[in-house]
Amino acid sequence: MEIINVSKNATLARSARAADNFFARLRGLLGTDSLPAGTGLVIEPCNSVHTFGMNYPIDVVFADGQNRVLKAVTGLRPRRAAVCRASRYAVELPAGTVARTGTAAGDYLNINRK
Repeated sequence: MEIINVSKNATLARSARAADNFFARLRGLLGTDSLPAGTGLVIEPCNSVHTFGMNYPIDVVFADGQNRVLKAVTGLRPRRAAVCRASRYAVELPAGTVARTGTAAGDYLNINRK
């Protein structure tokens, strides 16, 4: 799927995958060596993420049911957690994506499920 920040007219991910069931959410990015540019993981439902067991930082965007960004986390390092209680879903992205696209709270996302 493709994830666009429509407020900034910027592509967050060209090829993201969904983690929308228990086992996919449980696994997340565990066991991966990196998150390549242009990719991402959409976790739904989700109001918190962690990077325990990971060896690289990620950016995380938390959004509500109307696709409004509630919180954007940059460079979440390994063995850390991020929380946004009001979030409906989270998008995990390669570190640097949030800064590159200027994504911030209040922006709106469009998720094109291909």
